[in-house]
Amino acid sequence: MPRKFLKRHMPDHRQIREHKHLRMFGARLHDSNLWHLNRRSAAGAFAVGLFCAFVPIPLQMILAAAVAILLRVNFPISVALVWITNPLTMAPIYYFAYKLGAWVLHQPAQELLFPPSFDQILTGLNAVWIPLFLGCFILSSVSAIVGYFAVSGLWRLYVVRQWKRKKQHQNKQ
Repeated sequence: MPRKFLKRHMPDHRQIREHKHLRMFGARLHDSNLWHLNRRSAAGAFAVGLFCAFVPIPLQMILAAAVAILLRVNFPISVALVWITNPLTMAPIYYFAYKLGAWVLHQPAQELLFPPSFDQILTGLNAVWIPLFLGCFILSSVSAIVGYFAVSGLWRLYVVRQWKRKKQHQNKQ
């Protein structure tokens, strides 16, 4: 089920390889491990995608693509998962990361005025960047670890259940 579901919803790897923005990776995109769907590859891809999703930089997809190629995990899953932080979710996620970082550092969190002015953003960045980056690092790390073990465990659970069903079916015959 997980393999069939994921294969059905993933784009064709030939189209991805030929995409104009991914040409920078060249022949590395032809590694067959980037397109396989197995427990190790899917779990690793979830870890990479979730880690990169919470990194507060632009072009997270390129970072996820590069790390997926480096670690030889499923490329499409890694790149797709960075869209957890999208224009709709980015503000609440990064605000939570900032609050988490401030809490870990035992600093009082600064209250933001809505809508924030450009001047407030420029002067406020100096005071919030350390808690923000720490919170993002914590979110990235925890979500990557949880994602890896959750996918790996669920995949294994599914396979074990399939084996049991197959064995029960064979015993009935």
